[in-house]
Amino acid sequence: MTFVLTAGQRHEMTKVKTLMEQGAVKRVGRGRPRLRPKRVLGDKAYSSRKLRHYLKRRGIGYTIPRRSDETRTGPFNRALYKERNYIERLINRLKQFRRVATRYEKRAVNFLAMVTIASIMLWL
Repeated sequence: MTFVLTAGQRHEMTKVKTLMEQGAVKRVGRGRPRLRPKRVLGDKAYSSRKLRHYLKRRGIGYTIPRRSDETRTGPFNRALYKERNYIERLINRLKQFRRVATRYEKRAVNFLAMVTIASIMLWL
């Protein structure tokens, strides 16, 4: 798992490439971890041609619903999209830690450390 912080007023879409290049997915059994996931699930906020093209170029599958103002349509797997609830529940669990929910830390490095510690505590 990896985290990337953005400024409060910035959209997460600006850091998707950084996030995708940072993470490593553990393989089953022996071997080095993969540097790209098999599939990305995103909500409508991540629906853009630029992101879809980037994911397709890297060989990563995606399930992102199209916004209502987009003219192009394409296949969409609703059953697979429902798997996003695991991520939403993880974020809600992280927000149960007061330091993460209210962001007491003023420096980004300290806040990132608190998010990492909270996620480790949830994992254990």
